Amino acid sequence: MAWLQLEIMLDAGEVERIETTLTAAGAISVTCCDAADTPLYEPDALHPPLWPHTRLSALFPSNVDRDALRAVLAAALRKLPPHRFTPLADRDWEREWLRDFQPMRFGRRLWIVPSAYAPPDPAAVNVRLDPGLAFGTGTHPTTALCLEWLDAAALAGKTVVDYGCGSGILAIAAVRLGAMQVHAVDNDPQALAATRDNAGRNHVEAQTEIGPPESLPAAPVDVVIANILATPLVELAAQFAAHLKPGGQLVLSGILSDQDREMRAAYSPWFRFGSGAQREGWLRLDAHRKPESH
Repeated sequence: MAWLQLEIMLDAGEVERIETTLTAAGAISVTCCDAADTPLYEPDALHPPLWPHTRLSALFPSNVDRDALRAVLAAALRKLPPHRFTPLADRDWEREWLRDFQPMRFGRRLWIVPSAYAPPDPAAVNVRLDPGLAFGTGTHPTTALCLEWLDAAALAGKTVVDYGCGSGILAIAAVRLGAMQVHAVDNDPQALAATRDNAGRNHVEAQTEIGPPESLPAAPVDVVIANILATPLVELAAQFAAHLKPGGQLVLSGILSDQDREMRAAYSPWFRFGSGAQREGWLRLDAHRKPESH
């Protein structure tokens, strides 16, 4: 099947309304990107910002009525902004996605294997994964750093919190590597849905508690791992300290190299840092909970 792509230039205040309008008009997907090279640093995951000037792309079946779409847009916007229609040949979108996501090994034992592939090493610790709409495949340096830590850790019998679980990749890897119980939490319902699907795919539902952050149990755990961003990590320092047993292990990632000092300052009242690791400008910080809080 062939497709027709509509691209239209919008101001930030128009995006939500036009996305809803085009979806109602039959768009099978709507995506937004920056139209003016405006950087966004550390967006709030709960309230993601939009660029002041946004290029919205909507995908329709090729036989859609272009004039009818223009009329719908003109009615919604009062004045039709610059736009264009581009025919797209049919493609195997699953194969396009898999081109960048193939089986990957992390550390000595652990493989992340897309659900469409056979495990390259059936005897290894294999995590079968389909991220859906959630973040986390292992291709990003921050996720890779956390997976390598998990592969090297002694997790047998331990309880773990995966804070900001995304696709569930870290939570499921922890269970497959020996953790007794993992609490996978995220603010994004799509992440929770992806984690549930992937937990089922890997037959670890019984060991994986999935829910929003407020669902975390009061009892402290052995390990907290959080691959999010520096700003929320700083805000969560005291909360993570409360969730960890004395001597418990903390793993933080999603941190840029120049945020190292700020992160250590935020956590030093409760934690002693180890060596950590770095890749492509991103940091992973490893620490242990001090015996006494200050």
